[in-house]
Amino acid sequence: MKFSHPFCLIAAALSFSLHAQEAPPVAAPSTSMQPSEAAVRNALSRQDTDVDPSGDLLSKTLTAVDKDYTLIKSGKFQVTYDLNYSYIGQEKINTDLSSGSATLFSIENDNSHTITNTFSLDYGLLNNLTGNLTLPLVSKYSENATFNGVSNSFGDISLGARYQPFEAQRDRPSLTFTGRIGLPTGTSPFKVIAGSGLATGSGVTSLTGGLNVNQIVDPVALFGSFNMTYSMPVKGLDQVLDSSVLWQVRPGLTVGFGAGFAYALSYMITTSISFQESISAGSRLTFANDTTALTSTQTAAVLSLGMGYRLSPKTTVNTSIGIGLTANSPNISIDFTVPFSM
Repeated sequence: MKFSHPFCLIAAALSFSLHAQEAPPVAAPSTSMQPSEAAVRNALSRQDTDVDPSGDLLSKTLTAVDKDYTLIKSGKFQVTYDLNYSYIGQEKINTDLSSGSATLFSIENDNSHTITNTFSLDYGLLNNLTGNLTLPLVSKYSENATFNGVSNSFGDISLGARYQPFEAQRDRPSLTFTGRIGLPTGTSPFKVIAGSGLATGSGVTSLTGGLNVNQIVDPVALFGSFNMTYSMPVKGLDQVLDSSVLWQVRPGLTVGFGAGFAYALSYMITTSISFQESISAGSRLTFANDTTALTSTQTAAVLSLGMGYRLSPKTTVNTSIGIGLTANSPNISIDFTVPFSM
């Protein structure tokens, strides 16, 4: 009988030994019939057709470690719902100094409440490359000298991608490059007639590139970001501003940066503090009579306090409160985010 597996050989040897104790003694076989030491060692060694569970597990483990990225896995979807509320309150002082003294003096209150429902779809193109589609729905209420009312419309739809060049490791920072194209699908501020409505979009096509960095230092996660946004000029406008007609807008370059940290209070709850600032160069306005004007540089900065609650290994609810630090920032903003993995 022929045994092709070492365990079969061992079982046969044990069986032969048990039967040999009951059977009458027989003459020992000749030396020429006994297997050599090399033959026995070869029979008990692993054959090419045998399965090596430990080797297969080791190979899979090494492969998983080598591809340990923090983005969505290839072929997976994630839907994220974000609810944001922001409030801007300003007081404008209007006066006429043309006669050398203040002949007209008034204080105008400009209050704006904005609620934005944003639906984002992320798809893992590769383990280290994720595509993104964002659709915002904007409801804005404003109370000022020219318009009191509510405007509901789509915001600016955006298409983006995130790319991780290196796998994540605990002993070094993780880098993620980001890119985004913003489409002017919302109500343009350059086409709204004064006193008839509110803008819900930027009115321009924008290109944004950036870099995110994070480092885990248990139980703290440090993170920072830097980005630049270029907005394409808008031509062929016909918006009346005072006594002039706006024909073209060339927005300035915007630079943004931020930093912060998240701290794990427990397995279920994390807290975070972050700071974000953006600086936008002045926009050049061209009017129908070939006159031009340059707006001033705007700076917006927000300090955010956040908390995350872990509902499941794949779902964490995040909330944050943002406090405006400059005149061009919202006075306050509240954000609520829930991701759904598929």
